Amino acid sequence: MNRILQDLVNLLDLETLEVNLFRGQSRDLGGKSVFGGQVIGQALVAAGRTVREAVPHSLHAYFLRPGDMALPIVYEVDRVRDGRSFTTRRVQAIQSGQPILTMIVSFQRPEEGLEHQIAMPTVPPPEKLVSSRELNDQWLQNTPDVSDRVFHALTRELAIEFKPVDPYNPLAPEVKPAQQQIWFRAAGKLPADPMLHRCVLAYASDFNLLSTALRPHGRSWFSETMVVASIDHALWFHRDVRVDDWLLYSMDAPTTQGARGLSRGLIFDRSGRLVASVAQESLMREIGADMHTTHSS
Repeated sequence: MNRILQDLVNLLDLETLEVNLFRGQSRDLGGKSVFGGQVIGQALVAAGRTVREAVPHSLHAYFLRPGDMALPIVYEVDRVRDGRSFTTRRVQAIQSGQPILTMIVSFQRPEEGLEHQIAMPTVPPPEKLVSSRELNDQWLQNTPDVSDRVFHALTRELAIEFKPVDPYNPLAPEVKPAQQQIWFRAAGKLPADPMLHRCVLAYASDFNLLSTALRPHGRSWFSETMVVASIDHALWFHRDVRVDDWLLYSMDAPTTQGARGLSRGLIFDRSGRLVASVAQESLMREIGADMHTTHSS
């Protein structure tokens, strides 16, 4: 396991303060506030610490306030219900006495039942694609005059590796269809702990969804006229998953309106098994420029 991935595992290993009460730290990924995937992942860890003999099958989270990267985050777990098959937990992530995220998580004990799934999209394998890190280096060479924040965001070392099927340059965004496919995996081997793999998947699931909704408008995270943030995030775990092998994230954004964009994603493993589904609504507020409306087919 490399240093950055080990740091993520350590970040997810919350400190226990009291029964139902945990504390975590944050890392700067180049944004203006705490990365939403980190808070979701840590909240899922906190919920999981209060459950036995069950794994999470869904979570629904609302981002209430931006998190301060310099301050610890306290996670308070409410044991809503312990049932025979399903267990429910509510988690509040708190900074300076105020919630920055609230999340409901449902756990299920293993159970057999009917099964089907849609097919994985046909895309090139990750071995034939260029990594996001290499693409970022190329784009920065062609656009040397960028802010320190943008430079840090594009050159930071991540615990997750990405290989986009159709690369999108955030420094020179073009109008493209509201869909994208990206291969991703943890940057090293992880212990064979199903709960850890689901928590790392929850962390990684927050990458690239918002950018999918920005594509048809020729905007990016770094567009000076845009204020962007995640509003809510829903994740369903369908099957066991190993995040240290390549997974395909197939995303689309069916609509944007009212300064909000809706993004959806399906996550497949290399064998074509659908392991998770994701939905997210994001703030996409344009300021200081004429408003534009783009229709995509």
